[in-house]
Amino acid sequence: MRFKPKPFTDPVPFRCLYCLDCCRGRHIYLTLEDIERIARAGHDPQDFVTFSVEGDKIRFVLAVREWDLGCVFHDPETGKCTIHEVNPIICRIYPFMVSRKPLGVEGEEPFEYRGEKLWLYYDESCPGINAEEPETTITPEEIAELGLEFEREFEKTDMDGFVELIGRLDGEGNG
Repeated sequence: MRFKPKPFTDPVPFRCLYCLDCCRGRHIYLTLEDIERIARAGHDPQDFVTFSVEGDKIRFVLAVREWDLGCVFHDPETGKCTIHEVNPIICRIYPFMVSRKPLGVEGEEPFEYRGEKLWLYYDESCPGINAEEPETTITPEEIAELGLEFEREFEKTDMDGFVELIGRLDGEGNG
């Protein structure tokens, strides 16, 4: 299912219902910090990192299973993430989204955070949004912070850094 953006301006109750939708058929970008964190948890980058060429940039993407396009760390039986404690920043953001410009959605307004103007959204098709008996309440500030962290880390993520990281991990026996 595609992301159906709805403006995110106030805290939202949330509980993951393991619907399996967010972990399938999506392009999950990885930062070098994501790759290192997952590798240090005992996973070989060869098993979870793929590449995407976008213009003149090489991007690192979480691998998917061929048979259902599900994330390699997604357990299709339980719907749970097997690396939840070390999952990528982008996974911690979803079902929310941070944008530097408006998407043209009714009711959207800029969110000022740490001197930055951002537009925040959530996926209204996610059944965990406003779920009964929520596990937590997500605030716009939390998502803005994660969005800015992702942006900073994503900008620093390149092939040279990846090669250096793999060398360090191999030297430590973690890769």
